[in-house]
Amino acid sequence: MTAGSRPLRADAARNRGKLLTAATEVFGERGLEAPLEEVARRAGVSIGTLYNHFPTREALLDAIFPERLAALDRIASAALADPSPWNGFSGYVEGLFALQAEDRGLNDALARRFPDAAELNEASRRCLGHTEQIIDRAKESGALRADFAPQDLAVLVWAMSQVIRESIDTAPRAWRRCLAFFLDGLRADAARPIAEPALTQGQMARIMECSVPEG
Repeated sequence: MTAGSRPLRADAARNRGKLLTAATEVFGERGLEAPLEEVARRAGVSIGTLYNHFPTREALLDAIFPERLAALDRIASAALADPSPWNGFSGYVEGLFALQAEDRGLNDALARRFPDAAELNEASRRCLGHTEQIIDRAKESGALRADFAPQDLAVLVWAMSQVIRESIDTAPRAWRRCLAFFLDGLRADAARPIAEPALTQGQMARIMECSVPEG
C-alpha cells in the first residue's frame, strides 16, 4: 500500500497477506519463473484477485524481496564489524550464497535485473554499496588481491546462481566447494596477474538487460 492510499478493507488486507505468504513460498520453491496462477491457487484466491493487488509480476517482487534482501544488510554489518577484513569478506560472500541456496526466488533475484521493480532495484543498489565497502576494506588490509572488483563478485553471483539452481536438490552443499576454490584464488599472497580486465559498468548493464525474464 503506497503512502497516502486508502487503507484496505479487512478482507482485502487478508487476501493481500495470503498472496504475499504464498508468493514467498512458491518463488522460494520454484524460482521467479513460477506461474502466478500457482501463487493464487496456494493463497486460495482467484488470479483476478492477485492482479487486483499486484498488476504485474514486478509489483509482486517489489512487495516481497526488499525485505528478503534486508538479510544481506545484517550480513554486511557483521562483515564490516569483523576485526579481520578477510574473515569479514569471506563471511559476507558465504552468507550471500547461503541465502541464495535457501531460497530459489532470491537466487534468481540476485542474478537478474528487473527494470520495473523499483523497490527491488533500490534494495539491490544498497547491497552493492555494502559490497564495495567490504571489498575495499579487505583489499586495503592486504588480504584480498588488489585487482578484484565488485563487478567480479557480480559475475560470481551469476555463476553461483546456476550452480545452486542445478545442484541444490541433489547436492545441497556443492556450492560450498566451488566457493572454497574461489576464495583461495582471491587471497593476495596467492594472486597472479590476470590479463583480462574486470567487466565495465556498461558491459554489466548490457549483460543484465539480456537476463530480464519474460512475463
